[in-house]
Amino acid sequence: MRRALLLIDHGSRREEANAVLVQVAEVIRHQSEFPVVHYAHLEIAEPTIAQGFDACVADGAQEVIVHPYFLAPGAHYSEDIPRLVAEAAASYPGVRWAITEPLGLHRKLCEVVLERVAAAMTPGSAQKAS
Repeated sequence: MRRALLLIDHGSRREEANAVLVQVAEVIRHQSEFPVVHYAHLEIAEPTIAQGFDACVADGAQEVIVHPYFLAPGAHYSEDIPRLVAEAAASYPGVRWAITEPLGLHRKLCEVVLERVAAAMTPGSAQKAS
């Protein structure tokens, strides 16, 4: 079965913020065995969740694994994303789909936080004055 990964973030008016998910998708394409990796934004920017799901199916996906690139399991995770994915999937009755948990509490994310803190504490690092 050909699987696709669809990464979803909130979406932003700032293109540089949206570009982060594009970069995450590119890294995952190279680091995973998913034959198809696409991304979508929940709101504000394109591609939408429906457009992202369509792209997965157009690339031959028979199953779409949706990953909310969110930190916490809030309303977007528990309500909006399942609704929008179900709506997108309705056009493809033969395509299976599942939604992963968001990033949430994970030891590796805590390691990243500590790396960022250590970098900020390094002499000469860029710091913002209050």
